[in-house]
Amino acid sequence: MKNIAVIGGGITGVTTAYALVKRGFSVTLFEKNRYAAMETSFANGGQLSASNAEVWNNFSTILKGLKWMLKSDAPLLVNPKPSWHKMSWFAEFVVNIPNYRSNTIETTRLAIAAREHLFAWAEQEGIDFDLKTKGILHIYRDKASFDQAGEVSKLLAAGGLQRRAVTPQEMRAIEPTLAGQYHGGYFTESDATGDIHRFTRGLADAAVRKGVKCLYEQDVSAVTTNGKQASVTVGQGAHKTTTAFDAVVVCAGTASRALAASLGDRVNIYPVKGYSITVNLDDAQSQASAPEVSLLDDATKLVSSRLGQDRFRVAGTAEFNGYNRDIRADRIKPLVDWVQQCFPGVSTHSVVPWAGLRPMMPNMLPRVGRGKSPCVFYNTGHGHLGWTLSAVTAEMVAAMVEEAFKKARPAFVATEVRTA
Repeated sequence: MKNIAVIGGGITGVTTAYALVKRGFSVTLFEKNRYAAMETSFANGGQLSASNAEVWNNFSTILKGLKWMLKSDAPLLVNPKPSWHKMSWFAEFVVNIPNYRSNTIETTRLAIAAREHLFAWAEQEGIDFDLKTKGILHIYRDKASFDQAGEVSKLLAAGGLQRRAVTPQEMRAIEPTLAGQYHGGYFTESDATGDIHRFTRGLADAAVRKGVKCLYEQDVSAVTTNGKQASVTVGQGAHKTTTAFDAVVVCAGTASRALAASLGDRVNIYPVKGYSITVNLDDAQSQASAPEVSLLDDATKLVSSRLGQDRFRVAGTAEFNGYNRDIRADRIKPLVDWVQQCFPGVSTHSVVPWAGLRPMMPNMLPRVGRGKSPCVFYNTGHGHLGWTLSAVTAEMVAAMVEEAFKKARPAFVATEVRTA
C-alpha cells in the first residue's frame, strides 16, 4: 500500500485525504492547528457558488482597484507598499486577462462537477453542515451592472450553468426579507450554502474512520524529495521529526508557495485577505428578518448565507496586504452596515468578526497536478472558491496520484527518522 502525505488540514487538504484513502492509499495528513479547518476554512461566506465562477482577470478590476486604493472601506483594497511578490503576482494577473473567458468557463465546469462529489460525500458520511439548497440570488442596483451580469451569464451557460434574470418583484418573491431598491437580479437555483467549518470537520472525522492518520499540531518545517520519495519534517531542533512517504500532496493554502519553492516549483500564490461576520440571531424578530436565500450584492461584493436557525454569515472584500491577518474595524463596519441596510429587522447586537487569507493564483485557477519531482503533487490556490471547487480538485489530484503508481515499484513503508 502506497503511503501518501497531505500537507494542510483545510478544506482542500481534508478533501484530498478523503479522496486518496477511498482509492486505497495509506494517508497521513499534517495540520499545524489543533483541529481541521481553523484558518481560511473557518468562517467563509458559506456559498457553494458555481454562479460566482467569473474570474477577476479583466481591466475593470484593475480600474476599480486603483479607484479604491485610498478608500479604507472599499470592496477591493490594495496596499500601495510595493513588494516583489505582489508585483510579480499582478504582472501575471494582467498577462491572464486574455484568458478571462476560457478560465471563467473552465471554473464553472469545475464548480458544477465539484458539488456532485461534495453532496454525495456528505450524504454517505452523514455530515450535518447546515446545508441549504435554496439557490443564490445576485442583486444589482443599476442597469449597467445588470447588463454586464447578462454577459457573464453567457459564459456561465457555456460552462453548463443556467441562471435566470429576475425582476425586482421576482426578487421580493424569492427573498421577501430583502430591503432596498434594485434594478434586477440573477437567480441560480442549483447553487447552495452551508457551514464550511462543520463540513470540513465532519469529512475529517469520516477520513479518520476510513484510515487516514490526521496529525494535528504538527507544523511542517520542511518538505524534501530525492525524486523517488518525499520526506516531511515537523518541529524544530531537537524536536524535529522526519518521515518519508511515497508521495506528498501540498494543500497548504498560502503556505504552499514557500513549500513549493523549497521543492523547486513555482506556485505564485498571493494571500488575499477576506473578512466575514457571523450575526447571532438571538431573538425571534432577527430570525424572522434574516434571509433564507443566499445573496451576492454586486455593488458591495458581499455575500450572505443563512446557517441554521440562529446564525447569519456575511462575507466579502479582497485585501492585498501580504500575510497580514489583522481584523480591522474599518473593514468589518461595511459588513455590519450592509446587514442593517438590507435587513433592518436583524439585530447586530451580537456579531463575531473574522478574517482569513485566501490562497489565490494570478490566473484565478487552482494549481492541481504534479511538481517537477514525480512524487510531488499540488492541490492549492483555490482563492475565493476553495469550498466550491475543493471536491473536484481533490478527485482530480487523487486520480493523478493513482495513475502515477500504476506501474510503480513495490510499496514503500513509511519510516520515521528523528534528528537532534
